[in-house]
Amino acid sequence: IDLTGQSVHEAGQAFFGPNPLDPELENSIRRRDIQVNKLQRKIRRQVVAHLSLDRRRADVPYCLLVMSLVKDVERLGDYAKNLAGIRSLHPDPLPDDEIVGEMKKIRDWVAEEYEILSEVVETHDEQRARRLVVEGRNIARRLDGMIDEAVDDGYSGRTTAFLVLGMRFYKRIVAHMVN
Repeated sequence: IDLTGQSVHEAGQAFFGPNPLDPELENSIRRRDIQVNKLQRKIRRQVVAHLSLDRRRADVPYCLLVMSLVKDVERLGDYAKNLAGIRSLHPDPLPDDEIVGEMKKIRDWVAEEYEILSEVVETHDEQRARRLVVEGRNIARRLDGMIDEAVDDGYSGRTTAFLVLGMRFYKRIVAHMVN
């Protein structure tokens, strides 16, 4: 979770930052994604080995939960990489308007909540987890509405495409966080 958290944070910086994307930042996100992918495959192999060698039925739900969690974390790394990667599609500065401002608030929420995400998972803090899920679902609905706003706002085609892609990637990031 911590590895993808760094990537999601850096991807947010890249998305709203200057173009061209800093190659060092992009490489940092890609290296971390490779590391997360390797860890995901290793954990999944270990879970499958455990299930095939130890036939306690009580372990099955927990093993499936671990596999699901690991897959969500791996997807977070992929979406972070995608979010940073699209910066090259929009060479101009982003508009300083309400929609971009709202997207920045969502980026900040993701960064803040990501910091507590591993703590919530480790401590099984049900109350914080429920709050995270409720807020995440509200943000996902807000992003859907923002897509319509961006399409109707009169941006250039390039700016619309860039913002809509960013909104979709943030929606997927939020969905995997709350999952």
